[in-house]
Amino acid sequence: MNTTEQKQETTYPEYPIFKGLQRPLEFMGIQGRYIYWAAGTAGAAIIGFILAYCLLGFVAGLIVLVIAIGGGTSTIFLKQKRGLHTKKIDKGIFVYASFKKM
Repeated sequence: MNTTEQKQETTYPEYPIFKGLQRPLEFMGIQGRYIYWAAGTAGAAIIGFILAYCLLGFVAGLIVLVIAIGGGTSTIFLKQKRGLHTKKIDKGIFVYASFKKM
């Protein structure tokens, strides 16, 4: 056996890999955890429509559907505007007293 035959390397095809670039998941302008909020809003709106339609009629069902989708969407976009990792921001002046006696 010849040494050139043993050293012959196999080349494999290369494919580009998308690693996400450390950005949050985004779907139709909705990012990260708010995608789950949007799914919950859509589910609640559909269930609310079905219940209102069965109990009160078609027009009441549409009203419940529009209110649920509008309220959920506006809440999601307002919260998303503050950021994915929102924390409570206290306003005012705070005085911290020491617990130790001097």
